[in-house]
Amino acid sequence: MFPIASNEDPGNGIALNLSSITKSFGEVPVLRGVDLELKSGERVALMGPSGSGKSTLLNCICGIEPVDSGEVRMAGRLLGDLKVGDLERLRRESIGYVFQSFHLLPTLTAFENVEFPAQLIGMAKEERIEKVKRLIESVGLTDRSTHLPDALSGGERQRVALARALIHRPALLLADEPTGSLDTENGNQVLKLLKTLSIEHGVALLLVTHDHASTDICDRVISMRDGSLIS
Repeated sequence: MFPIASNEDPGNGIALNLSSITKSFGEVPVLRGVDLELKSGERVALMGPSGSGKSTLLNCICGIEPVDSGEVRMAGRLLGDLKVGDLERLRRESIGYVFQSFHLLPTLTAFENVEFPAQLIGMAKEERIEKVKRLIESVGLTDRSTHLPDALSGGERQRVALARALIHRPALLLADEPTGSLDTENGNQVLKLLKTLSIEHGVALLLVTHDHASTDICDRVISMRDGSLIS
């Protein structure tokens, strides 16, 4: 077991470093020499048309897809050097995910959904219960914590997903179109929470979005086209 760098020690102030990443599927190149660095606590928006390689890049960042060449360094660890079990542990402990479709477990309450990742990494019960309570409160869902996902609105479900993504204090938060299925009001609430909680928890945020309004919460915006970062 190796020590995971938390957001308190995220690779000497660098949460994510990509160096010359390439990825092809068969004869089709998808990523073409991608270089990217995210500092701890930095919020970066990634924009680009469908098919530009954004989803593949996210999959390579979290180790779901191996890169063909180049290096992915996460929270001070080089992904290519890790065994399968260590890579899975790195994902569980150093990365948080927020997706457009929420991915909540339908048979668990809001509270239990937030608690679940903390159980997976073996967090002590008393500690995780206290952390869940604080996170549920921070996203404004204390009075909804015993409800199943089907009894929550879309905005409430996304707030649960955000709290769940932060329960283990990740070094990096990946948000893939987190407001894509929400109306404007709920989307704005989620964006404000993303910014507030990323600041409070010191977590780096990589926000994939098509919505220019979403970039207002970010420190910088980069664009992707045909597998390359162009700005």
